[in-house]
Amino acid sequence: MPVIDVVLPCLDEAEALPWVLARMPDGFRALVVDNASTDDSARVAADLGARVVPAPVRGFGAACHAGLLAATAEVVCVMDADASLDPADLPRLVAALADLGAGGAPALVLGRRRPVGRGAWPPHARLGNAVLARSLNRRAGTRLRDLGPMRAARRADLLALRLADRRFGYPLEMVLRAARAGWRVAELDVPYRPRTGTSKVTGTVGGTVRAVRDMRRVLAEAAS
Repeated sequence: MPVIDVVLPCLDEAEALPWVLARMPDGFRALVVDNASTDDSARVAADLGARVVPAPVRGFGAACHAGLLAATAEVVCVMDADASLDPADLPRLVAALADLGAGGAPALVLGRRRPVGRGAWPPHARLGNAVLARSLNRRAGTRLRDLGPMRAARRADLLALRLADRRFGYPLEMVLRAARAGWRVAELDVPYRPRTGTSKVTGTVGGTVRAVRDMRRVLAEAAS
């Protein structure tokens, strides 16, 4: 089985990393992208055998892009490092990608979050996601219900999109550009659990507002 790189944007996730890395399936190689963490995230990741990729400039998109550049596998997955998503679900996304992208067609598979456990997906975060998904669908002709943070695609195809956002707009820009380039885009249900540690985005109203603002900016730029 070919090795598949898993990009894990990481900002102060030392508490969650042991569970995440222990759940990494065979054939999947973890690239923990340390986005200027102030805890022991980089050391914990290295001690557990993950490759640590430095991304000193803060920003979710900056971390994702640093991981994509560091990856060498043909297929790359991206997922949060906070234990809200289970790496054991990645093989299903990769299998779906192989079917969707048969014959070399560019494709993107997203994990549609299905909350498991109290507090896994706060109402304010779910509402913001739904509004953005509807806006994306209108502009790109997609039928997505979630801008899921777990996703799989071919590395060369992702690089060809030339994604420019380096903040929270990165995931939306990826889907928007992929859809407009004629990619096949699909989503698959994945369990979504309460994260480990302190949330920096969906767990707080302020974090959600910042993420929504960045994504709305990406949509506005695409419409101009």
